Amino acid sequence: MTESAMKTSRQKNPDYATFAGMAVASACIVAGIVLESGSIADLAQITAGLIVVGGTLGAVLISTTARRLLTALKRGRNAFFAEHWDNHAVTEQLLRFAWIARRGGMVAIEDHAAAIEDSFTRRAWLMAVDGVESNEIRRQLETDIRMTQERAEADAEVFELAGGYAPTIGIIGAVLGLIRVMGHLANVGDMGKGIAIAFVSTLYGVGLANLLLLPLAAKIRSRLSDESQRRELIMESVLIVAQGLSPNLIRHQMENFIEGARPTAATPRAHELVRAAASGVEA
Repeated sequence: MTESAMKTSRQKNPDYATFAGMAVASACIVAGIVLESGSIADLAQITAGLIVVGGTLGAVLISTTARRLLTALKRGRNAFFAEHWDNHAVTEQLLRFAWIARRGGMVAIEDHAAAIEDSFTRRAWLMAVDGVESNEIRRQLETDIRMTQERAEADAEVFELAGGYAPTIGIIGAVLGLIRVMGHLANVGDMGKGIAIAFVSTLYGVGLANLLLLPLAAKIRSRLSDESQRRELIMESVLIVAQGLSPNLIRHQMENFIEGARPTAATPRAHELVRAAASGVEA
C-alpha cells in the first residue's frame, strides 16, 4: 500500500469564485459610472476612505478583542486562498482502512493512521486503534467538531460586525462633509469638496459592507458547513470500522458522497474499494 494512499490529498489553491465575484462587482460599478459619463477619479477620496476604514476598524476593536480580530483576518484570508481536500482521496482512504481492519483487525491500522496528515482523521483512527469505547470516540470527536464550528462562527461574526458598522460610519463621513459645506457656503470650491466627501463616504461604507465584509462572513460559514460534513463522515466511518460492523455500512454512508461528486478517475477506484471492503478481498 502506497504512502499516498494513506494520506488525503490537500491543496491550497486560489478561490476563483471569490476573485470572480469581486471582479464582476467592481466591473459593473465602474461600467455604471462610465455609462453615466462619470469619472473614476471622482471616487478617489482619501479622506472618505480614511473615515470609513479607520472608523470601522475602531468600532470592531471596541466590540471584540484584538486577538479575535487577528484570528478573523487570518480566516478571512482563506476566502481568497482556500485549503481544498480531495474528496475522492478521503473516500479512498476510509475504504482502504475498512479493508485493512477487516483483514487484520484494528491493530493493523496503527502504523498507517500515524502517517495521516489531517489531525482530525489521525486522532479518530488512533483512538479506535487504542480501543477507546465508541461512545467516548464520538463524544471527543463531536466536541472537536463543535469547537471548530464555534471558532469559525466567532470569526464570521467579526466580519458581520464590521459589515454592520461600515455603512453607519459612511453616514458619519457624509455628515462631516455636509458640515464642511455648511461652513463654507461662500466658497464654491470647498462646497464641492465637502459634498464629494459626503457622498463618497456613504458609497465606501455601503460598498465595503456589501461587497467584502458580509460576503466574507457568508464564505466562512459556507466553508464551515463543508468541513463539518467532511468530519462527520469521517467520524461515522471510523466508528463503523471500530465496532466491527460490515464495511457495507460505509458503502451506504458514502454513496451520496461518491455519486454527488464530479466524475473523475478516482471515482471508479472508490467504488472498487467499496466492493473490496465489503467482500474482504484485497483491491
